[in-house]
This record gives sequence, C-alpha cells and structure tokens, in this order.
Amino acid sequence: MIGILPALALAAASPVQSGPEEAIPEPITIGEAYSLDVLDAARQVNVILPPAYEAEPDRTWPVIYMLDGGMEQDIAMGIGIARWNAMWGRSADAIIVGLETKDRQRELLPPTQDAAEAARYPAAGESDRFRQWIAQQVKPLIESRYRHIGTAVLVGESAAGHFVMETWADAPGMFDGYAAISPSLQWNGENLSRRLAKAGASPRPRLYLSLADEGGATETGMERALAAMGEGQAYCFSDRREDLRHATSLHGLLPEALQFLLPTEADWLEEYGLTLRCDRQGQAAD
Repeated sequence: MIGILPALALAAASPVQSGPEEAIPEPITIGEAYSLDVLDAARQVNVILPPAYEAEPDRTWPVIYMLDGGMEQDIAMGIGIARWNAMWGRSADAIIVGLETKDRQRELLPPTQDAAEAARYPAAGESDRFRQWIAQQVKPLIESRYRHIGTAVLVGESAAGHFVMETWADAPGMFDGYAAISPSLQWNGENLSRRLAKAGASPRPRLYLSLADEGGATETGMERALAAMGEGQAYCFSDRREDLRHATSLHGLLPEALQFLLPTEADWLEEYGLTLRCDRQGQAAD
C-alpha cells in the first residue's frame, strides 16, 4: 500500500482529461535546416538526427548524405526507410543529411557531347561545382556541428546515382561508402563507364549498384562498369531488371543499400527476410 496510496492521491488531484474538442495540437519537429547557396540558387540542407541523439550525449553516429533530399523530394521517404532499418537492426542508425537539388541535370551530371541531351538539358554539366560545394561547405558544416564517428556515405538514384558513381570514380575519398541506385549511365554516350574501363581496376570505398528496367545504354553502361570492378573492390550489384521499374527502384532498394553500407551484427535478419541481395559482388582486400 505504500506505493499505491501516493499514486491514488496523485490521480485524484490531477485534472480531468479534456475531450478532443479541447485538445491543443503540438508541432512535430523532425530536424533542422540550413539555407546555402550554390549554382545561383539557395537550397536547403536538411539535417535529421537519430531519436537517441539528445538522450545519449556521448554517442557518435555515421552520416548518410542523401541527394535530392529536399522536403518536397526524397528526404521524407529516406528518413522513414533509415529509421525502419535501424528499428530492425538492418543498418546502423545515422544522422541523415538531405541535399536539396533545384536543377538536377545541371547539378548532378557532367557535360555531355550528345547533341540530343544538350538540347534537352542545356544547363546540364556542372556536377563538379556541386561536388565542390558538398566537399567545401556542406561536409565541414555537418562535421563541425554534429557528433559523428567519421563515417559518411552518399546515396542517390537516377541522375543522382550518376553523381554518386562519378564521385566514387573521381573523388573516392570524399565518402566511405556509395550507393548508386539505377544510375543514369547512358549519359554522354556512357562516358563514365568507358572511363572506368579505360582506367582499369583501382579499389575504392564500398559501392552499392543496382539496375531496374532501364535497358538500352543504361544497361550496357552498367555492364561495362561492373566488368571494370577489380579484385579487392567491395561492391554489391542488385540486378532487378525483372521486378523493378526505374520509378520504383529507390523505394525498393534503399533499405538494401543502407544495409550494405552501414551493416550491423544482427543475426536475425535472414529469419525475417531482411537479406542483402547481391547478384554480383566483390570483397575488399584484407
């Protein structure tokens, strides 16, 4: 009774709960945003912290940088998938940084010599400047203000997937892992995959790749890129040509991509069907 009586007294003293008509809504805060300028436009850099970030002040976290990460783009889906993965132990919980894009072809793709592409996307071709902005402004901001473990991964789909692969090829040290989901490897006559094939094998950070129903030059570009993967390169290729469309590849494969890039030691994943599917893969050299 010693423990029960105070509880009963407290309940009696508490006011009667109001009905739904008296309920006052409270805002839901999921993160914070910075407005930064690059390529003649201000855009949001959205930062979403893990649920335990404030409660565990001594803990540090990996960082996921998500291209096309504006509030009206893919960030809400990315948050949901990353949190769902973490809840099941499928991938490590992380700080999520959404990078808003304004003109995707201009910001995410390199110049093209293809006349039809140039006519359709006349502003395209400034991926190098966008990459420099991430390296020189965004990453230093995040790394100076948030508790991170020093591990950062970059994810993107379609044109953003091409940007991911181009960064992996040309500036591999920017990130510790890369996920290029249905990358637009048809761009500029499949030039990126041709450069990779010509350069030869050179192990770089972990790389997740996938192909959906794109076909054509996107498919041949992917096959060429895969053939260029050398011994000792850690990569996972998920071949979904038979069951995913280009429009559904990001939704379907981001859980796998995060599982590959930010693995955990969970031993129950296979039991629940949360397996990592790598139709072709390579392991890092010891």
